[in-house]
Amino acid sequence: MTKTIVHLLRHGEVHNPTGVLYGRLPGFRLSDTGKRQALTVAEHLADHDIVHVVASPLQRAQETANPIAGSHRLELATDERLIESSNVFEGKKVSVGDGALRSPANWPYLRDPFTPSWGEPYLRIAHRMLGAVHRARAAAVGHEAVCVSHQLPVWTVRRYLEGKRLWHNPSKRQCSLASLTSLVFEDEELVGLRYTEPAGTSDPKNTGA
Repeated sequence: MTKTIVHLLRHGEVHNPTGVLYGRLPGFRLSDTGKRQALTVAEHLADHDIVHVVASPLQRAQETANPIAGSHRLELATDERLIESSNVFEGKKVSVGDGALRSPANWPYLRDPFTPSWGEPYLRIAHRMLGAVHRARAAAVGHEAVCVSHQLPVWTVRRYLEGKRLWHNPSKRQCSLASLTSLVFEDEELVGLRYTEPAGTSDPKNTGA
């Protein structure tokens, strides 16, 4: 059997001074801390057998991926399936007791947390992410690949692969900034999953993430 590892990397911290939910909005870059986190992960992966690096098209993911691609002398690829999930609250503040969630006009969007009703269905996220994972696996057979994505997509596909329900409490996500969720395959079969935090732990509720 041929062993291949696909690392799902969450991007680094984002410059978000107004604390909005930015989702797929353009123009959200890494903060200075986020840039350091990207370099830390690149250093952590420097001795790994990485032959393929691919990222979400969003700026923060591309900036996180660049140091890794550069250190391995690889061309950075882009896969739309790694993008952040869509959300009706993009551009708004959504902290509990703050912003958009206080408006009765927005309450209908909260009617169904299991799908969820405010954004892209969890199952659709899981399926597109799994497609991106297997494309990366095929591109790196016998070696390692890095896919740079976002907190919710990474966490959703992890729960899907672990056979867990897809709806969940966002504050319980094990997916810190610049963390690695590493999927180990033998041929096309998933045989292991590892989670590491090269850049340290971060609060999943941090809107700057």
